[in-house]
Amino acid sequence: MTALEASGTGKAPAVDAKASAAGDHPVTPATSNPRRDARRKRLEIAIFVGPALLIFFTFVVFPMVMAARYSLYKWDSRQPFELAEFIGLDNYTRALIGGTDPETQEIFWKAYAEPFWNAVGNNGQIIVLSMLIQLPVAMIVALVLNRKFAGRSSVRLIIFAPYVLAEVTAGLMWMMLLDPRGPVTQMIQGLGLPTPSQGWLEDPTWGFWTFFFIVSWKYIGLAIILFLAGLAGVPQELQEAASIDGASWWQVQWRINIPLIGPTVRVWAFLSIIGSIQLFDMAWVLNKGGSTGQYSTIATLMVDIGTQRNDGGYASALAIIMFIFSMSAALAYMALIMRRDTANGRTRKAKKGVKA
Repeated sequence: MTALEASGTGKAPAVDAKASAAGDHPVTPATSNPRRDARRKRLEIAIFVGPALLIFFTFVVFPMVMAARYSLYKWDSRQPFELAEFIGLDNYTRALIGGTDPETQEIFWKAYAEPFWNAVGNNGQIIVLSMLIQLPVAMIVALVLNRKFAGRSSVRLIIFAPYVLAEVTAGLMWMMLLDPRGPVTQMIQGLGLPTPSQGWLEDPTWGFWTFFFIVSWKYIGLAIILFLAGLAGVPQELQEAASIDGASWWQVQWRINIPLIGPTVRVWAFLSIIGSIQLFDMAWVLNKGGSTGQYSTIATLMVDIGTQRNDGGYASALAIIMFIFSMSAALAYMALIMRRDTANGRTRKAKKGVKA
């Protein structure tokens, strides 16, 4: 044995040959089974999405289908549904035009259609007033609270606190405050100003406006918090640059902050419109929408007819009509108002994909 062989150096050519052979035929790792991966993905989707879909179909889709079925019948909800009488679309025509029978149309108009359209009008007024009053007030308060000052966190907490209160608690509180012998009435009388003899909520003139004030007090805190969240995302550099260029505080708000939180404002407006159509809790707590329907809504009318008059078929028809109103308003708002935000989001995603 030579010294070269003893040192092991002589084995190098053999090792290189083996490595070269291995390089010519690389060992590929075992690939996963496509069918198994597809089954695993479907299983993951079923596990995570299945419970949510089950709850959605159980508590949303199924009740709506059953309500649509009940709305085609004349049904006393105190009796089994098997005793109900099929009347087709009569419940809908009664709500919309007072029925199709000329002999009973006038009676049905006063009993069915007039309360319904009064409730629809109240819902519509709440939507319009929310845009005309709540929106600018919430915007101004949010712009002021966006500035740094002592006690800002405490002020934000106080403004948001009413939204956290339960509707029953807030409604009962305001009923006691606005009672004809309540502290608010006595304070106004002490100033020498007239007060409604029937109470603020029962007065034909002041009832609706009092209700709208309570609703605004209850829900305006959400708008302010949403606007503050939007203002927190506005780049500080833009505001500083505008200030350096000589822009006043109001010009900075009008030219920079308000336009940049436009998507947040539009989202709040969407939520406000849908919430106004479905408004129930506060109006029901405050004397079920008023003794003469001063601030009744579609939802309060529906519950009153279903529980007090035991007309399950007509109440179900009102539920379907309210669903149609809400869905139509949502689709129209998304198509006409929020379309630009959706298009901008898609454009940004496309640009990111190109850069990547």
